[in-house]
Amino acid sequence: MQKVEKITPYGDGDKTGQVREMFDSIAPAYDFMNHAMTLGIDRWWRRVAVNRLRRRSPAVVLDVATGTGDFAVKLCRRLKPRRVLGIDLSEGMLAVAREKVKRLGLDDTISFMQGDCMELPLDDASVDAVTVAFGVRNFKDLAQGYREMLRVLRPGGRLVVLELSVPPNRVIRWFYNLYAMHVIPFIGGLRSGDRDAYRYLPRSIAAVPQGGEMTAIIEGEGYTDCTFSRLTFGTCTLYCATKPGARLEK
Repeated sequence: MQKVEKITPYGDGDKTGQVREMFDSIAPAYDFMNHAMTLGIDRWWRRVAVNRLRRRSPAVVLDVATGTGDFAVKLCRRLKPRRVLGIDLSEGMLAVAREKVKRLGLDDTISFMQGDCMELPLDDASVDAVTVAFGVRNFKDLAQGYREMLRVLRPGGRLVVLELSVPPNRVIRWFYNLYAMHVIPFIGGLRSGDRDAYRYLPRSIAAVPQGGEMTAIIEGEGYTDCTFSRLTFGTCTLYCATKPGARLEK
């Protein structure tokens, strides 16, 4: 199987640039397609992920690959942190996110920045938690992305990652493949005008490391307490990990 870092939306070329171009292209349709193609279940997935951080009460949260800011909004509303910073490659997605947050009156807490997760524009040990929802399969280098997120986490800080995955059950996988390989590209192409983006989606999901393979990569970059939980028949997987060291006072 081809490594996920080699899967690109538009053929040969730099993955980072192509991912940026893809999300700029589909930004106006992104929220509709996210909710439509998961039948709204993505909202529940985000809620489950946020709940993994509630006992830790993080004051500063970094949301990597924040997209249109849905997860940043959920983090803000449920955790009540002092600050949520969302970072994303795509200015098109961030424009939607900024308008959303302003409309909801959350722009005093949530801010956004254009940037690359391969080189986060943040100081070492500067955030209490890092989250990524449906973004790690778009990383140019998975290991480097995890290293950067570890760098900016404070000791004892928590990493929470949601990622789409392939169901392990063969019967469910058959229906999943039919839906992901044919229905989603057709509807996504009609809605967004970029069918290649929604052909990239199932290919990148199939190629991204899953379950124990993903937690092994996370552990290999220095995290501890790495776990994974399959959600909704394994169509989504939640990964959690901790940066070693005593938790610092905020």
